[in-house]
Amino acid sequence: MEHFSLSTKFFFFSFVFTVLCSSEAVIQIPNNETVPAVIMFGDSIVDTGNNNGLTSVVKCDFLPYGRDFNGGMPTGRFSNGKVPSDFLVEELGIKELLPAYRDPSLQPKDLLTGVSFASGGTGYDPLTPKVVSVIPLSEQLQDFKQYIGKLKGIVGEERTNFILAKSAVFVVASSNDIANTYFLTGIRKAEYDIPSYADLLLNSASNFIKELYGLGARRIGVFSAPPLGCVPSQRLLVGGSETECAKQPNQASQVFNDKLSRELGYLNNNLPNAKVVYIDVYNPILDLVTNPKKYGFEIANKGCCGTGTVEVAILCNQLDHHTCTDDSKYVFFDSYHPTEKAYKIIVNQLITKYIYNFV
Repeated sequence: MEHFSLSTKFFFFSFVFTVLCSSEAVIQIPNNETVPAVIMFGDSIVDTGNNNGLTSVVKCDFLPYGRDFNGGMPTGRFSNGKVPSDFLVEELGIKELLPAYRDPSLQPKDLLTGVSFASGGTGYDPLTPKVVSVIPLSEQLQDFKQYIGKLKGIVGEERTNFILAKSAVFVVASSNDIANTYFLTGIRKAEYDIPSYADLLLNSASNFIKELYGLGARRIGVFSAPPLGCVPSQRLLVGGSETECAKQPNQASQVFNDKLSRELGYLNNNLPNAKVVYIDVYNPILDLVTNPKKYGFEIANKGCCGTGTVEVAILCNQLDHHTCTDDSKYVFFDSYHPTEKAYKIIVNQLITKYIYNFV
């Protein structure tokens, strides 16, 4: 750091000292390894506010979203409170919340410990974000390149390369592709059957991971598709019922997941010094939905917001007086996204199972 001014050095070391003193990891990282930052790409599951400045229907910077977040503050997180991005950095002892990269109040020091580039409504299929005017993965990648440039300006190239190589980088996508672009709107059904559409998504996912690797990421975790037929809106709109999940979306998720798992195994073996990890969220979420009482929930077939069957994004708002008063009973907050309580359970399971694959 010889080329930095004394004030810059003081700022950097003071910040690192503060982080080390104020954060305590819930999960012990093995082998004396370090995870200096968490970096998120993908959709609404890990979006912490990047859609707030967009002209899109896929937004949630209004109540009842965020009603349990820091005293009732909507931030653009698609839940009643924290989302997986936040729980991951918290459990790794990095910081309490993962900020959105496009948040106007983002501070330079926030970059050192990670941000979310994710955008609710996006997907691997380039058509998916176009339909709802959100940030495609290609643009998230451009934001990441800009982020790297800013990091170099703060801590220099050597430290930046260390942060990139040691950070946990997560990619969370495919849900909107399968649920919306394929089943709900049917836009892709005329061109593709489920296996060929899964191949389209897989090709995009694989290329995206290679791009991240080319930019310096080495610890890359990729979430599987969830059991989309069990999401309340899919139960209603794609052939499910109050008692049964819709079969076709679940089957499509499984087809994609099988292909994704094999491809990630190939990349893990062929990208030097990389840890590319397939993260199964399908089975933990399926267990949560089919056995809610096991986890302290009462209702898993509809969301807390409104009727719980169709309300999501702008349809889930304060004008609807049917929204539940106790969301701790619900697996889902709206018709598509889990509650903070459900997210916390899922993330705790995932990080306990997969942390050793990253280091």
